[in-house]
Amino acid sequence: MKKNLITAVLMTVATTILLGIIYPLVVTGLAQVIFPKRANGQLIQKDGRTVGSRIIGQGFSGAGYFHSRPSAAGNGYDAANSGGSNLGPTNQKLMDRVKGDVASAQGDNPAALVPIDLVTTSASGFDPHITPAAAEFQLPRVAKERGTTVDQLHALLAKHTEDRQFRLLGEPRVNVLELNLELDERFPMNQHIARK
Repeated sequence: MKKNLITAVLMTVATTILLGIIYPLVVTGLAQVIFPKRANGQLIQKDGRTVGSRIIGQGFSGAGYFHSRPSAAGNGYDAANSGGSNLGPTNQKLMDRVKGDVASAQGDNPAALVPIDLVTTSASGFDPHITPAAAEFQLPRVAKERGTTVDQLHALLAKHTEDRQFRLLGEPRVNVLELNLELDERFPMNQHIARK
């Protein structure tokens, strides 16, 4: 019995050191050497300061910006409270919120159908992408606010549309933060509209 207990304790200590300390340090070190940007959260720098991450969504509230998917994470894009709302498709609270979001979106573009990702949240609440259809839906509002044409913005949107990974996985997508950053560079507004 004593021999088995000593063996169990030594095995626990050995695996804790090996798998809890050495392995994570080796993997972290390799990640920092092989692909440091990805290992550090794919942060986006502008004018010497971090403005966001390529892989974490954030909200944009101004009419001159492309808007992200709604977020159910806490009070909207709250990193301390990641997750979906877990409301089912027949939940009245969810249906009322979606109807309100559809009505609001149709106010910006009454002639078009509202893409589903502009009124539904992602599972994590931090999806940094929208579909090309969701971005195209917002073109008239953004063009009007920026004092430019839909055609000029459409070219910018095409530049920021990512294809399926390996032409097989996922769907075409647009990173909202990267699109809005270039939008600010190429088509600045007279007045600053702050992000949420």
